[in-house]
Amino acid sequence: MGRALRLALTGILSMALVGGAAAYWWVNQPLRLASPLVELAVERGASPREVAAAVARAGVAVQPQALYWWFRISGQARQIRAGSYELEGVVSPRSLLQKLVQGDEASRSVTLVEGWTFRQVRDALQRAENLRSEAPMLSDAQLMAQLGRAGLAPEGQFFPDTYTYSKGSTDLAVLKRALHAMDLRLAETWAQRNPKVPLQSAQEALILASIIEKETGRTSEQAQISAVFNNRLLIGMRLQTDPSVIYGLGAAFDGNLRKADLLADTPFNTYTRSGLPPTPIALPGRQALLAAVRPAPSKALYFVSRGDGTSVFSDNLDAHNRAVNQYQRGK
Repeated sequence: MGRALRLALTGILSMALVGGAAAYWWVNQPLRLASPLVELAVERGASPREVAAAVARAGVAVQPQALYWWFRISGQARQIRAGSYELEGVVSPRSLLQKLVQGDEASRSVTLVEGWTFRQVRDALQRAENLRSEAPMLSDAQLMAQLGRAGLAPEGQFFPDTYTYSKGSTDLAVLKRALHAMDLRLAETWAQRNPKVPLQSAQEALILASIIEKETGRTSEQAQISAVFNNRLLIGMRLQTDPSVIYGLGAAFDGNLRKADLLADTPFNTYTRSGLPPTPIALPGRQALLAAVRPAPSKALYFVSRGDGTSVFSDNLDAHNRAVNQYQRGK
């Protein structure tokens, strides 16, 4: 072996040893936390790269790319568990990974239900065990500003799911997770949209999905109901959907929708106004989101309930009127 080759190999070996020593030093060094207690949420299905980014967003002073490579090199990246974690005291990359792999998380949880309004979300968070309340002191506008979405109405913006949290966590922290979860689901859904739907943005898809969610409890019919509404939007026909009218009535709705209510104009009255309402009217679930952008192949413009949870779909008004007489008027 020539002297030059020996020197080159020695140099490479020395660099490897220095690099290894530096890496060993880094994974054991305490990371600076933005506050004495940092709450970290790892969502189900998050990739190691997304987990590393979530750690940095939560308030841990770490370069996400470096943390991601530590997860990869450790061989434990795929063993990281979803959940809600509390980070406090001395936290190093090594101890952080150990915590995430062991699933050392909080066991308390709160469930946000598909079809709920934001008022119901607020009520559920206020009743949740050991969840510190900050939202009740804030108006909807102030709350959304705190979550980084100033000017956006909160209705429908939070993904319905079960969220675990640590004792002492805040309702705003849970809402932030639910907001981020909806961002992810909505982006995924919008990317899968049928290019022929008349919806102009992901937010319009969210609005339509919320209407679909309130129109039926049967996921098997959501794509067909979506077809009716998408078909109406395509030809400029009013949606004429009762759930949006009821939402617009607010506290004035007594459980009985009257003809006068259908004629009382509000921004959410789709009998008196064309197009979609200005905001969602409830929390749509995953299936309703997908149905909004991937409607069933259908020319239907009408539907009416059979009274057993299923609906009859019609392409024209005459067929619809016959279905209404049969199932609603008993003729």
